[in-house]
Amino acid sequence: MSTLPPRAGRRCHNALNPLHSTVYFSPDLAEELARLGIEDPRAAYFAARGAALGAVGPGTVTAAFYNFNHELVARHLPGVWAVASPAAVLDARLRAADATLRRVLGEEIIASAEMTEAAELALRATEACTRHARPLYAAHADLPVPEPSHLAYWHAATLLREHRGDAHLAALLTADLDPLEALVSHTATGKGMSPRWVLATRGWRRADWDAAAERLRGRGLLDAEGELTEAGTALRAELEEATDRMDAAPYEHLGTDGVARLTELGRGFLFAAASAGAYPEDLVGKG
Repeated sequence: MSTLPPRAGRRCHNALNPLHSTVYFSPDLAEELARLGIEDPRAAYFAARGAALGAVGPGTVTAAFYNFNHELVARHLPGVWAVASPAAVLDARLRAADATLRRVLGEEIIASAEMTEAAELALRATEACTRHARPLYAAHADLPVPEPSHLAYWHAATLLREHRGDAHLAALLTADLDPLEALVSHTATGKGMSPRWVLATRGWRRADWDAAAERLRGRGLLDAEGELTEAGTALRAELEEATDRMDAAPYEHLGTDGVARLTELGRGFLFAAASAGAYPEDLVGKG
């Protein structure tokens, strides 16, 4: 039985995860990886997020990332590791995170007592994360914690993001949603990535998207206009609740007051980053 308010862990995750994600939209990451010889933006993403797994092939990344077309992944892996080693990529990603956070948050926030407090709280939450059946979390959990508070916070946010993400994939499998069906149904909630961004970054074609939508209609989850039906809305809610249950441990460990404070601090940092233009304007939505 949870001792936290309903969805408290999810709200905390939603405050921390986007700040971790700033690095993937940042020109700093592209510049750092270009110096290593990785210039294709898709190769850069697979390398930067997958480097903690080691010099793996496309099958491992397709499995761990879930919603990418395997053909796209195989275009870049394992070839990217002949250009730069996973260790070099991880160092470049951390440099990019440092530069990005300094740019979007500013030196005052970076050096603040609130940042130190947030890092301590987030790291405390990660003490209760578990490795079993969580490949992306487990790989990142083997990395050292950076010393500066803003990078320790970013690292902890990374661990919490991947811990919840790995659990969410288990929920998607249980719901019998394939990679593109998961994306289409999430976009239909109005909170997921826009179709333009999905098709531009995940390796799918419009015909693939339309076929996935048709399969969801056949299950009664989407209507003729592409909106979620009552059953579709219920399924998406069940997915998040199942993910909440599998991801409860770090937030239960932190406790009600700690989760509330970390959420408050995380939202403040997130607002500052968004105000500084850290995210594409058309990233989320149905259009």
